[in-house]
Amino acid sequence: MSVKSLPLTDELHAYLVAHGSPPDEVVRDLVAETRAALPAEARMQVAPEQAAFLTFLTRLLGVRQAVEVGTFTGLSALAVARGLAEGGRLTCFDISEEYTSVARRYWARAGVADRIELRIGPAAEGLHDLPHERYLDFAFVDADKTGYPVYWAELVPRMRPGGVIAVDNVLRGGRVLAPQSAEDRAIVAFNDEVLADVRVEAVMLPVADGLTLARVR
Repeated sequence: MSVKSLPLTDELHAYLVAHGSPPDEVVRDLVAETRAALPAEARMQVAPEQAAFLTFLTRLLGVRQAVEVGTFTGLSALAVARGLAEGGRLTCFDISEEYTSVARRYWARAGVADRIELRIGPAAEGLHDLPHERYLDFAFVDADKTGYPVYWAELVPRMRPGGVIAVDNVLRGGRVLAPQSAEDRAIVAFNDEVLADVRVEAVMLPVADGLTLARVR
């Protein structure tokens, strides 16, 4: 038995992925195209086990209204959209037409395009324009790290009681212990902000690059 999460070797990671919900052909092709066409940026794509977890979590929560901040080539949005309850909707915010053009193709191929609304432009402005009421069931944040406090400030008041915000990259490859960049320092400050926010109860999970789940009171 271990009192902490196991470090994942490549072999153990492969075993973990193989014993969860396996990625289908659409996911496999999306991952492969992203890595081939955008090798320098492919690290921005969520891990395969993280995508499976997002679908599982969305189904578990019975999500009908969801928001994503930072879409890239669309794997996380695809995962969330697949887990939505009947009639559910996902609103995605991203600034790149290039990256999200890949996403649109795979959403259509997976049959979930009608569940997703993509809004191109600064996410802070887009979130601010959302209804000012507590209606969101779920939000996934995986965008520019210095923007996290702004996205948090816009999202929390719009989450229904019991709604969940999932925030990616909260460990920054371990650099939260020794920040090396402005984005590292922004995440350190953001993590402290979440910990002190009495509006939520939060856990930080060692999934991929660190995933915080915050349940809004």
